[in-house]
Amino acid sequence: MRTLLTPFLVLLAVAGNLGMARADQKDPRLPALFAGLEVAADVDQAHHIEQQIWLIWIHHDNPKIDALMQVGSQLMVPGGYQRSLAAFNQIIAEAPDFAEGWNKRATVLYLLGDFEGSVRDIERTLALEPRHFGALAGLGLIYRAIDKPESALKAFEKALEISPQSLGARLHIKRLRKALRGEKL
Repeated sequence: MRTLLTPFLVLLAVAGNLGMARADQKDPRLPALFAGLEVAADVDQAHHIEQQIWLIWIHHDNPKIDALMQVGSQLMVPGGYQRSLAAFNQIIAEAPDFAEGWNKRATVLYLLGDFEGSVRDIERTLALEPRHFGALAGLGLIYRAIDKPESALKAFEKALEISPQSLGARLHIKRLRKALRGEKL
């Protein structure tokens, strides 16, 4: 019964809050979505909820910030990283409490190989939105890249606490635990 009610309750909570919704990590729809994510019955249901969370996270009440987010996200391809970085720098300058601006810039810095800068931005993202499973997964990837498997494991385990159906986090955890035991991957 709980399995059938979960999607209904999440959708009801989200729909019920549409009129009072604001876009960003403070959006009133997020608690219900995270509650649904925690008890999602399967990977598909969890993925659907994660997508709803991402749609909220990437939007901001300020149309200028929204436009910069769209431009910066579209430029996150080889050859566009510097212009993408400029867009996210502008977002952070104008909306320093917007977690997704920091997270997106962290992603670009990671793509540019600036792991230290990426970690700083992820820490800021998590200070603003501690439930940011994407930032935690990114942190895990960075720690894997710089050969800090214990730290990577902690980051992926924290992401899995927030999104228990995450196949990516589960796979990384499995591989990291094997590596820490000295087993071949």
